[in-house]
Amino acid sequence: MSDPNQQQQLKQLEAKIDAVKKRNAPKPRADEHYSQAQLAWRMVIELVAGLGIGFGIGYGLDVLFGTLPIFMVLFVMLGLAAGIKTMLRSANEIQEKKLAEEAERNSPQSGGKDEGA
Repeated sequence: MSDPNQQQQLKQLEAKIDAVKKRNAPKPRADEHYSQAQLAWRMVIELVAGLGIGFGIGYGLDVLFGTLPIFMVLFVMLGLAAGIKTMLRSANEIQEKKLAEEAERNSPQSGGKDEGA
């Protein structure tokens, strides 16, 4: 007679544990859109920094050698390429981080379900 009684108590205990877990579950971040905006600004700043550094180096070499704006145009193009490369690297880093977070979130849930199948 104690076996059905113990099973019922066990089910009640599991229900209480689930309720507590739901209450203590982390809330979704309300400022997530700020995080996305920060990432976008980071990429814009990387591109502008590449252009600015290229312009500065090119202009400085043009003034130093007294040439036409050949170096300035050349280094602005190199700065643009460097800025785009840095933006792509940042985007890849962000994408890898998001994929890792999703895999981490899905791993414990699917791990327990797949073993029984």
